[in-house]
Amino acid sequence: MLDHISKRKDYKPNESLFNVIINKLGEAKKFEAIDGILKEIKTQKNFRISDEFFYNVIKIYGNLGGLDKRVIEILFNMPEYNCWPSTKTFNFVLNFLVSSKKFDVIYEVFLGATKLGVEIDACTLNILIKGLCKCGQLEDAYQVLDEFPKQGCKPNKMTYSTIMHCMCEKGMVDEAFGLINRMEKEGVSPDAVSFNILVSGLQKQGRIEEAMELLDRMRLMGCDPNKGTYQEVLYGLLESKKFVDAKNFVYKMRSKSLIPSFLSYKLLVLGLCEENLLGDVESVLKSMVSVGFVPGMGMWRIVLGKIFPRHDAPVAVSFSEIVKD
Repeated sequence: MLDHISKRKDYKPNESLFNVIINKLGEAKKFEAIDGILKEIKTQKNFRISDEFFYNVIKIYGNLGGLDKRVIEILFNMPEYNCWPSTKTFNFVLNFLVSSKKFDVIYEVFLGATKLGVEIDACTLNILIKGLCKCGQLEDAYQVLDEFPKQGCKPNKMTYSTIMHCMCEKGMVDEAFGLINRMEKEGVSPDAVSFNILVSGLQKQGRIEEAMELLDRMRLMGCDPNKGTYQEVLYGLLESKKFVDAKNFVYKMRSKSLIPSFLSYKLLVLGLCEENLLGDVESVLKSMVSVGFVPGMGMWRIVLGKIFPRHDAPVAVSFSEIVKD
């Protein structure tokens, strides 16, 4: 395409033209041809290419080609085009490597920021923390957290939530609560995401009473629990086989216009059947149907088996009869 255009008398190379050609080649996954375009650009005299151009090229190699080595090469070759990467471009490369689980090269690329003249920001450090947490290097993630003030940056909610999630995954729920205190001291207000991580951690350890108490603590700190918060507590009640408490919690969610998941309704119905609490089963089924969920045949068999345990029981009961008011 470029060969054809360059033969025209009115041909004047410009960034917009190269962008169009590279985008077309990227869609066709012709990455060697894109390499050729980049070589052609180098031959142009008095021709400047912007950081935004390279950001687009890197995205094509990364998102469309999954070519992590080429992405790194282009980032570090940008100065050869008299163009220096912005923090935005540098952060995209770091995040791409984290998402691609290329943990062995992330720190090496990070150290190259100074060579490239990139100014590290909170987003850069957050990406590095995310990468370290994904590969289980919690102590190193903590060291990066201590780097924030040295880099003139301030950790934010995402910073703490990422580390808290890693801690809870390792069963370090009590230690994760310590980060909430650190957040408050540093003037960072925990949000629903932060608390949901803690609620989930408590739920996985069977500490459901503490999880419910945390709902009250959230409100005192000016943070309203969201659907995810309530859902985690509900799962905890179900896993603890506290089915009556779970039923009441479902009603509490519905009073706040929150809809429990289909799975939690199913587990609740089956749990109440197991304990022969048929009156509660009826009310939960009505609630389930009212939000648009349809119980499956397997669930109906269990419910009807509890209602009519004898062989001489009626064999035909309509759906509407069971869920009607």
